[in-house]
Amino acid sequence: MKTLHNIFPLFGLLLLFCISAKLDAQVKTDTSLVGKKIITLSPVVIDNRLNVPSFINRIRNDSSFYKAFRNLHVLSFTALNDIRMVDKGGDILASLTSRTSQQRKQNCRYMQIIDEKITGDMYDDHHQFNYYTANMYASLFFTRDTICGEDNIVAGREFSTGGKSGMEKHKEQLKMLFFNPGKKINGIPFLGNKTAIYDDEMADRYDMNIDMDVYNNTSCYIFHQKVKPGKADGVVVDEMTTWFNDSTMEVVARNYVLSYDAGFYDFKVNMEVRMTHVNGLTVPNLIRYNGNWKAITKRRERGIFTATLSDFR
Repeated sequence: MKTLHNIFPLFGLLLLFCISAKLDAQVKTDTSLVGKKIITLSPVVIDNRLNVPSFINRIRNDSSFYKAFRNLHVLSFTALNDIRMVDKGGDILASLTSRTSQQRKQNCRYMQIIDEKITGDMYDDHHQFNYYTANMYASLFFTRDTICGEDNIVAGREFSTGGKSGMEKHKEQLKMLFFNPGKKINGIPFLGNKTAIYDDEMADRYDMNIDMDVYNNTSCYIFHQKVKPGKADGVVVDEMTTWFNDSTMEVVARNYVLSYDAGFYDFKVNMEVRMTHVNGLTVPNLIRYNGNWKAITKRRERGIFTATLSDFR
């Protein structure tokens, strides 16, 4: 009896601990409702007391991702370029590998080709790209002539297809998708609001969650959204993961998958972007792209490219 008498207080304490833990778990909800969006939070995010509505609003209006690419216009750097156009079976139809150097002097920038290797029909007889995937890459990272008077300001700068046609219009549309994933995009037929994944109208189509971890020696919030099973129709952003510096809220890295089929054009694109810092500026130092595009006026293109940027100055 004496032994049982000693056990009862211990049992009572254990029961009290279990009840307390259960009540604490109820207080620490693992979801947050922002508009109509249900966002799952990891325990570490809950403990960090993140203001989730403010966080989502900052993501919706983020300009740091595009700003990082604009910063390339005001720096000198070296690029290793690898562009491959492949057929349905993955065999290479054409390729370009090169090492280039962008020089920035007296408010102007120009590019030098250090070495270059071309295979297949990458260029036509006039040394123009035969592939709009390669053309798009060139518009981002290659400079044919000297360009002066540029800055890295993004405030008030909007993408627009106004006054553009043909290849220039296609390149502008692609930039809209790549630099502003998650925002409403005008100028691309039938897409409408389908890219606006943070709007309440798209809330029931995505699973969204926020976590925290260290990425590339930087403490980050990790925001992940993925289309729900059976909800893929009419969705453009299939999946996106973004690492945000938890101090500055700048984008540290982003992976995303985009796809759409409008009948007369379709695409499936995977992108990875990694950032680094130089002289107080955030810039991309690794970009990977794997895409399949078909427009009614163009042949289907399956392109893979990798840009590795370094030696910023």
